[in-house]
Amino acid sequence: MKLANRALAIAILIGTALQVIMVTLGHSTPAVRGIFVAGGMGISLVAGILYAVISTEVIIRDNVTGGLIAGAVCAFIGILVSCLLGDVPASLLLVGTASSAVTGALGGWIGRLFSSGRV
Repeated sequence: MKLANRALAIAILIGTALQVIMVTLGHSTPAVRGIFVAGGMGISLVAGILYAVISTEVIIRDNVTGGLIAGAVCAFIGILVSCLLGDVPASLLLVGTASSAVTGALGGWIGRLFSSGRV
């Protein structure tokens, strides 16, 4: 298995920034807090898509794995910040990270469809 380190770093940084923005806004805005689950998983999906589009990997397994890692890492950090702010229980770290890893992997697969020059 081969992962594109640059693409992974970019996807994680962008995904983490979006997650932290969402949970910070949600800390003071109940309407945003109400969409933490869908928003967090959506951001992980985007992180997975970003990985696949930015990377030069042509093997779908590598795109899915990179998307999984990007989605999981950014979600874990976002959930951790939310836990530290007291908005969600610590038990959500495991479940939320796992579900976001799945959506990140799905994003890696979807992103491969949008990558230029690859079949």
